[in-house]
Order: sequence, then C-alpha cells, then structure tokens
Amino acid sequence: MSGKIESKVKKNKTTKAWITEHVNDAYVQRARVEGWRSRAAFKLTEIDDKDKLFKPGMTVVDLGSAPGSWSQVAAKRIAPGGRLIALDLLPMEPVHGVLFIQGDFHEDAVLQALTDALDGRQVDLVLSDMAPNMSGIGMVDQARVMVLAELTLEFCALHLKPGGDMLTKVFQGDGFMELRHALQQQFQTLQMRKPAASRNRSAEIYLLARNKKA
Repeated sequence: MSGKIESKVKKNKTTKAWITEHVNDAYVQRARVEGWRSRAAFKLTEIDDKDKLFKPGMTVVDLGSAPGSWSQVAAKRIAPGGRLIALDLLPMEPVHGVLFIQGDFHEDAVLQALTDALDGRQVDLVLSDMAPNMSGIGMVDQARVMVLAELTLEFCALHLKPGGDMLTKVFQGDGFMELRHALQQQFQTLQMRKPAASRNRSAEIYLLARNKKA
C-alpha cells in the first residue's frame, strides 16, 4: 500500500512541476500575447523562417493539428489562394481558412474523408506534429511514434506531388534510422531540425524531407 501512496505523491510532484514550468515558459507567454493556440507555433515559424516551407497558393495537409497553432501559422503563410486541410483525433476550434476533419489517422474511413477533401488535388506540403497518447513505457511509446511517422510517409507516397515536402515529428530511438532510410529513398534531401521552442529535455526532433522523387 505504501508503494502506491509513494507513487501517487511522486506523480503529483511531477505534475505540479510541469504546470509551474509551463506557466513560466517564455514561449507559452508569447503565444498568449500573440494569439497563438500553443507554443508549438514557434517551432513551425522558426523552421519556416529558416527553410522557406510555405508559399501563397499551396495545398497543405496538417496532421495532428489540434489545438491548431500549426494550422494558424500555415494558413497565414499560404494566403492568398492556399488550401489547408487539418486532421486530428481531438476536436479543434475553427481556424479561418482551414478545413478540419476529426478522426483517427489509422482508420480507412478517416483517410478516405481526407482524400475526398483534397478533391483530386496533389499536396505541396505535408506537416505532421502527431504524437500518440503516451503510456510512459519508452519502448511502447517509441513504437507508436514510429507507426504514425510511417503512416505519414505512406500518405505522402499517395498524395504528395513530385517535388513536394514533408515535415514530421519523431523521437530518436528504435526505428529512427530505418525511417530516415525510408525517407531518403523517397525524397532528394533530408534534414533534422530541433527548433528553440522544443524543450531541451524532449527527445523530439523534426525531420524535413524535401523534393519528393517522381
């Protein structure tokens, strides 16, 4: 019984520490001031400022979009004339200029809804900030992250136009090198990005695959 109590106390301390860090986080504070839905907006803006992902008129798909900060950034940067389709398992408040589909990316019916929304258009850029519900078991969580990245790559194989780009979040660990190899097979260049807004302790990095091979 004492073990359960000790575990609960440790969990409460960890939660309180996370809340304190989150509230005092400079990017969280900036996001509130600037009207972004989360600090993740600064990850995408930094990558785009460096790598010039967006152009007016592009067709973009944003996977794992909730709460919507990446969609906010992308919608602004592909205007005028751009089309942005966002998808997430969780609900997302409307973002101007964004078509949102709620559903599980693993499910065929949801992928079909996304395909229907594209209405025959090929995609210029696929963004994925997807992450699974974390179990706290490293091996399990890493496997789930890799599955999402592989599904994103499969989607790109079908819908991303030749010359198009893909930006996806991954965690370094089992399966990472295999994913890198698969991306190098399908794209001309592959780069890793760790934006300043990504917490140092986080294992997340972003893989930027550019110029899809025909």
